[in-house]
Amino acid sequence: MPQLIFFALIIAVAYFGYRSFIREAERVTAKVRRAERQRQTGTDGTLVKDPETGEYRLEKD
Repeated sequence: MPQLIFFALIIAVAYFGYRSFIREAERVTAKVRRAERQRQTGTDGTLVKDPETGEYRLEKD
């Protein structure tokens, strides 16, 4: 019985580690694509509208 609990714990840790890895990889890929688009167009960043003030600011990563 302890072996079953041990293997279940190992599987759970591996599953959550894999999900975390995939989420981080998608975040990095999106950042690289955004930087590549900015390099191609020659821009310094992306402007986003602040909903509270209505002013445009550079998007933060």
